[in-house]
Amino acid sequence: MIARWALAAGVALVTAGAAMSPAFPHSGGSTGFASIAIGRESIRYSLTLWPSALPPEVAQELLLARAGQAASRDRLLGVIHDKVTLVVEGRRCKAGPGSLSPPSPHGASVTLVVDFACAGPVRDLLIRDDLFDVLGADYHTLARIAAPGFGGQFAFTPETRETRVTVDGAGEGGRGTLSFFLLGVEHILSGYDHLLFLLGLLLRAGGWFSLLKIITAFTLAHSVTLALAVLNVVVLPDRLVEAVIALSIAFVAAENLFLNPVVSRRWLVSFCFGLVHGFGFSSALRELGLPRQGLVLSLLGFNLGVEAGQALVVALALPALVMLRRTGWEPRMVTSSSLAILVIGLVLFVERVFL
Repeated sequence: MIARWALAAGVALVTAGAAMSPAFPHSGGSTGFASIAIGRESIRYSLTLWPSALPPEVAQELLLARAGQAASRDRLLGVIHDKVTLVVEGRRCKAGPGSLSPPSPHGASVTLVVDFACAGPVRDLLIRDDLFDVLGADYHTLARIAAPGFGGQFAFTPETRETRVTVDGAGEGGRGTLSFFLLGVEHILSGYDHLLFLLGLLLRAGGWFSLLKIITAFTLAHSVTLALAVLNVVVLPDRLVEAVIALSIAFVAAENLFLNPVVSRRWLVSFCFGLVHGFGFSSALRELGLPRQGLVLSLLGFNLGVEAGQALVVALALPALVMLRRTGWEPRMVTSSSLAILVIGLVLFVERVFL
């Protein structure tokens, strides 16, 4: 009975997350891309946002600013003035008026640019991002930082709001890697479609050895394609990737319901579809256009975060699955859970292909 309710609660949580999440499941919430170019005594801060992924009131301001409304543009620039802090030698750099970059004809994004003037040469810089206070707790900023003698990346989240850059040195590379690790954990825990796929596989996975093969195959596969996509070696259209991921969810659920999966070969299903899921994971990093310097550490940190989040989910699910197999409720729970996963997978597939 305990196992029955434990598994039911797990499926309910994942299903609820799917229902409440936005149409961009791999973003881990809304994402902004910042470019921080450091000069001798000035810093240019550029922030690119996508209205469709932000709270309605912010999205409306962005659309009005894009249409040429000066008041909306100034309010958005004021957010950067208030929520982005640059400190050099203990003194806060002064933000200039700012501007809106001319939008591309076919682009859906809006880029805000603010030049900061500092009181002296920029050698030791503290960067603080509090944009979450306005853009929402699920927002994060992926920042590309460039300066003489330094180039790196940092993921600003509500838990990691600050980083320090030493222009003539390597900066806080360790903290940058940690920030991408935390981003990876958040990414997998909010990526309900990845979790549904994994849960669908585990429902009919067999013994411990089979479980280990399935999890290992999924990990290896998505790690390979994540690296290939971020390094721009192999890149697939996002719409295609998202549709195939939805199809993979429906496939494993349908296999649970209508076929008799060959447990000894189910790791092959995990590996093949895991390759596609890796391209989905890459979307959070690829669009930032991260520079080669420091890219390996950022990629490693993000991938380790994804693995840590995945391990946490598996560690919570496996005891319930093992206990379930010792009861007479397993067939009914596998059927009902797989049916729920199948419906979600089909809905996602239709949404991503036709809407």
